Amino acid sequence: MRVIINIDGGSRGNPGPGAAAFVIKDQNGKILSQEGYFMPHCTNNQAEYTALKLALVKAAELGAKDLEIISDSLLLVKQYLGEYKIKNTDLADRMQEIRALARPFKIVIRHVLRHLNKEPDALANKAMDLKQSVGFNPIKKLPSSQPVHLAAEDTTVNGVPVQPVCHMTSPTETEPAATGKTARQNNTAETAHKTPSRTTRKKNSFSKAQLSLFEDL
Repeated sequence: MRVIINIDGGSRGNPGPGAAAFVIKDQNGKILSQEGYFMPHCTNNQAEYTALKLALVKAAELGAKDLEIISDSLLLVKQYLGEYKIKNTDLADRMQEIRALARPFKIVIRHVLRHLNKEPDALANKAMDLKQSVGFNPIKKLPSSQPVHLAAEDTTVNGVPVQPVCHMTSPTETEPAATGKTARQNNTAETAHKTPSRTTRKKNSFSKAQLSLFEDL
């Protein structure tokens, strides 16, 4: 089966809330499926890539074999065709997933101007307006091996990237509060118990007769 697929994606803020959209039609122009997939945080390019990925997933569900894909993103089209290098590592990873999904199909992809790609643009904007995915005969299930990745939110504080911190629980935090001992007191007590005092070491070196003098003191 041959289908025509229009794709589009966008982000309000770049990065910010966005959506990826596709419209799949048969050769007579009948819409077989369309979806605007809401993405809480993404860039424009990530949304465009996701739109192509989702379109391939749905085309497989429909049993299509011959795909004509239309996009108003010149960058996406050129990078898919290998005419532009993909310098961004995130986009490169996404393209690997796209190429894996594309293997079963015969694909022709071409670029058009934005005003000739209004249908997926309208779907993407609707999803962004509602902050949720919308569609007709949408994707039934995304393959678990091919998840749609969302861009991580900005984790920079004071100009420095931060990561989650997992603190190890110290032994004193698990002791009953009734002991009233601090970690420093516990360590001091342990040291005193294990390490003999100077007087003890000195007494151990005396004879029994000399030790009796200490006992009489």
